[in-house]
Amino acid sequence: MIKKEHAELSVRRQCELWGVSRSGLYYRGTEEGEENRQLKELLVREHLNAPVYGGRKLVQVARRAGYEVGRKRMGRLMRELNIKALMPRRGQGLSQPDRQARKYPYLLRGMEITRANQVWTTDITYVRLGKGFVYVTALIDAYSRYVVGWSLSTSLETVFCVETLQRAVARHGTPEIVNTDQGSQYTSADYVKALEQAEVSLSMDGKGRVFDNILIERFWRTLKYEEVYLRRYESVREARESIAEYMEWYNRHRLHQHLEYQTPEQVYTAQESEAAA
Repeated sequence: MIKKEHAELSVRRQCELWGVSRSGLYYRGTEEGEENRQLKELLVREHLNAPVYGGRKLVQVARRAGYEVGRKRMGRLMRELNIKALMPRRGQGLSQPDRQARKYPYLLRGMEITRANQVWTTDITYVRLGKGFVYVTALIDAYSRYVVGWSLSTSLETVFCVETLQRAVARHGTPEIVNTDQGSQYTSADYVKALEQAEVSLSMDGKGRVFDNILIERFWRTLKYEEVYLRRYESVREARESIAEYMEWYNRHRLHQHLEYQTPEQVYTAQESEAAA
């Protein structure tokens, strides 16, 4: 397993990659079985090819290759090889609540949404790159499903949500209500101040009430299945350009059954024209 005369890797580096102690290299204990060694090599190769695979999927990969392995053994092997699925970790959520921040009431309960710019809804999701992640926020008009604003960022700082809101208001006018979750970006002083300056009411989902913001959640699912999962973005620039093209197509060309097979732009601009008249 460890080659002392390896042309490129030192003995110490080989030990680090295999997850073994350098001091234990010369211990003459029971030698590792050939099958176990080959299984480890398979897992290392698969992890390099598909770093998003966790224990469950690696179990299936191993079984398809003919190895009898369960979750418990796979967990031990992954720990030995220091393999972890590439994904956002618990505690690194996209929109984590600030326990000290003020919480706002949910204003949409029982409300009938009958016009554009009556309610905008917003949220954050993540998009995987070849290496790492970027974050996307969007503002959607609840009546027309029109994306009034969106942006992509490499971090979850509040400023990218605030700037998205400000650009949307400057371009499309002021909504009556913006509905968000209880994430720290939306309860922050900067975000609340931006809404107050625009004279917009803030509506906030209740904790655990996933259906309160279901329109934006459905949009994320649409974006992922119709755009993100069909691509492999290798850079932030590539992700931004490709998602921008999709957003344009979604607004101008995607037909919605809920909208009687009109596009979001048709419904949104029709309402804008009526308001102007």
